[in-house]
Amino acid sequence: MVIARNKLIRSGMVGSYHVINRTIRRAFLSGFDAYTGKDFSYRKLWIENRFKFLSECFSIDVCGFSVMSNHYHLILRIRPDVVESWTPEKVARSWWQLFPKG
Repeated sequence: MVIARNKLIRSGMVGSYHVINRTIRRAFLSGFDAYTGKDFSYRKLWIENRFKFLSECFSIDVCGFSVMSNHYHLILRIRPDVVESWTPEKVARSWWQLFPKG
């Protein structure tokens, strides 16, 4: 049975979630890929930095993460209580961080 997310997650409530994202078509995310002979270890720091950046924009705590060869795991805590105190200027600054003027 499939349950819609809006039925599982209560709007406006602090909550913690385990999130998984996986690559497709044998794509390598991090580490040494024996199939292609390429080393993608440098990507792990890129991914970690992106997690930090996005967590600040969306007021989400990254409680833990693991970057594997073809997927990653995140333990996230959403913080709607923090967002409630954001001023319109703070919301705009977060938006501009994500989508700077081109």
